[in-house]
Amino acid sequence: MSGGYLLLIIVSTIIGAGAQAYVNRQINKYQHVGTSTGFTGATAAQSMLSRYGVSNVPVSQGRSGQDFFDPRTNSITIDPHAYGSNSITAVATACHEVGHACQFAEGYSMMKIRTALVPVVNLSSNAWMIFLIIGISLVSAGSIAPGNMLITIAVVLYAFAVLFHLITLPVEFNASHRAMNYLQEIGLPEAERAGAFSVLRACALTYVAAALVSVLQLLWILGQRN
Repeated sequence: MSGGYLLLIIVSTIIGAGAQAYVNRQINKYQHVGTSTGFTGATAAQSMLSRYGVSNVPVSQGRSGQDFFDPRTNSITIDPHAYGSNSITAVATACHEVGHACQFAEGYSMMKIRTALVPVVNLSSNAWMIFLIIGISLVSAGSIAPGNMLITIAVVLYAFAVLFHLITLPVEFNASHRAMNYLQEIGLPEAERAGAFSVLRACALTYVAAALVSVLQLLWILGQRN
């Protein structure tokens, strides 16, 4: 293992662990603080869907850690705690997922692009490393031209993953913005909105960290051509 790649692993681990620690701290901080509305995550989600005229979007309880909107089924899944709790964390999380449902209903362009990239990223994420390893091996053996060609293919394949991470950022930020707008519209007190914003900002940080790590990885791959 090269020193450069080892450094990349260390930096990536620090970034990921730091982001996750911050998320956990914010989620736990507001997980036991109830909202004055009395909404649970499930009822908040239904209320927000109704307010913005988004229909036929089932909201179901998933397993622990499952909080997502699925555009394939146009459905929202919320983890058991968020589904049945009236905490600030639960309501903020549920409303964020409704934000994605609203994006889908409106045909939000960045969500369309991200969804279209999913099958490409699924393929490239499994293939780029193979091309890279073979390419580096060929360069090391003296076959510079074919080795660099395979490394270039690895760069292009991995670039799709980087693009996916970068496009994810505005999609996630926009969903959180929609959630915060809704919480303000229903008159949630400022202190509770501040807590919800802290939770959503922390969760957004994980996407920023993933994007940053993917860019660093791409720069390292590009460096292998030299």
